[in-house]
Amino acid sequence: MIAIFLSGAISLLVSLVGTRFLIRFFKNLGKGQPILTRDENNAVVAEHSHKHGTPTMGGIAIVGSAVIGYTLTHIRRGVVFSDQALIMLLAVVIMALLGLLDDVAKVRKGRNRGVFWKVKGYITLALSIGVALLLALTTNISRTISFTRHDSPGWHVPLVVWVLWAGFMIFATTNAVNVTDGLDGLAGGSALLGFAAFTIIAYWAFRNPTIYAFAPGAREGVINPLDLAVVAAAFAGACIGFLWWNAAPARIFMGDVGALGIGAALAMLALTTNTHLLLVLICGLNVMEIGSVALQMGYFRATGRKRRLFKMSPIHHHFELSGWPETTVIIRFWIISGLFVALALALFINDFVRLQG
Repeated sequence: MIAIFLSGAISLLVSLVGTRFLIRFFKNLGKGQPILTRDENNAVVAEHSHKHGTPTMGGIAIVGSAVIGYTLTHIRRGVVFSDQALIMLLAVVIMALLGLLDDVAKVRKGRNRGVFWKVKGYITLALSIGVALLLALTTNISRTISFTRHDSPGWHVPLVVWVLWAGFMIFATTNAVNVTDGLDGLAGGSALLGFAAFTIIAYWAFRNPTIYAFAPGAREGVINPLDLAVVAAAFAGACIGFLWWNAAPARIFMGDVGALGIGAALAMLALTTNTHLLLVLICGLNVMEIGSVALQMGYFRATGRKRRLFKMSPIHHHFELSGWPETTVIIRFWIISGLFVALALALFINDFVRLQG
């Protein structure tokens, strides 16, 4: 437990200081986030022009702080590196670098879309499948589709199917977090709740190895759950430190570097803790956000590009255009995210209680 708190505390402090440094650094460069005034269908978007030029790429501090917090915690005796956690961090860094390239292009060209926007989805999908394949071939990760543990429901699938499934999870979650990152602190706050949930889940698995962990002689289970809890706590702490500066009115945005990195971390924590299907609830707000985009696009095309289901998607902009102040949308969406996470943890604990009974 001390290692978990230590990881979160180190990450929080590094993120708090590191984000402040990034704000000063990017302000001195004199360039910041370009703000979109009309969407791809020439519809007016929510009024955020006053945010034009705000420093971006704050996700560098989130990812960097989490890696530092996780690594330094292992100085403590009894905390050992696990192959799954290291692959997870590798995936997060790779996704973050892809987002960083896109962020740099946006800032340099002064437009809301980077050079990769037409092909970024394909690149992200390919990287997601590649990471899933690496995870499957180099670790003893459970190759089942699971809900609260490896044998619930425990659908064993062939290697190819599992890799495609896991790759899709990583791809979908990174995009969902990226879509959610549209208001000050919205993505960071909801991600914090998700990482807190995975900290609890991983630590619960550590304390109950006969049910969840990969015990000697077992074929399935969570491998080194304590290390996974340290990873989750590191990202939770990093999000807290970043939110100090990202809370409305934001002094810095996380950018794609943060959104893609956070999304990859959340998805891979679900994979490594055998809570694949539970991720839908843990990231319930992100599912709602990206779902609103899909519904908007489908309805718009089905009506001959004449009508829209929402005033604007993602759905947080719909409520802005309906008259809700930005801070009201953010806080209410945090509450919604908290309810989703609470439901996910309730289902997880209920399953544990049922097994004990």
